[in-house]
Amino acid sequence: MSTVKRVKTSEIELKDRLVSIRRVTKVTKGGRTFSFSAIVVVGNKEGIVGCGLGKAKEVNMAIQKGIEDAKKHLIQVPILKGTVPHTQEGKYSGALVLVKPASPGTGVIAGGAMRAVLESVGLKNVLAKSKGSPNPHSVVKATIDALSKMKDPYTVAQLRGVELSKVFNG
Repeated sequence: MSTVKRVKTSEIELKDRLVSIRRVTKVTKGGRTFSFSAIVVVGNKEGIVGCGLGKAKEVNMAIQKGIEDAKKHLIQVPILKGTVPHTQEGKYSGALVLVKPASPGTGVIAGGAMRAVLESVGLKNVLAKSKGSPNPHSVVKATIDALSKMKDPYTVAQLRGVELSKVFNG
């Protein structure tokens, strides 16, 4: 059962962040054709994030398409005191990521593609580790997967039918 909560884009202001851009070459009988692929992350720094891939003949068009794609795939992430509620692993293709809560003052400790996603969500203190493939597209998708599996203590208490104090001490 998936607990991913989709969000409408019309009522929120999103900031985009370019994660990676690549030049792709297609060799044909007539010569080489260049195009660009861009991985973009959008978020409002208050728990909403999405990622998208854009491909076009020009860099600006690829980025624009990536932003539009990311806005179609937004998810809501629970943030608890500036960090994630619990440790979670995410997987996509060959990438495997681990996201852990951190104490106040730690900051965002994550590499490259993961940092872009975690900062776009609005997390202030988090530890993250990429264990598998270094491919930025897979790492971004795996991070989104880990964040989409997160549940806040209030939801867990309600689902289990117990008091909040039994789920979370705080």
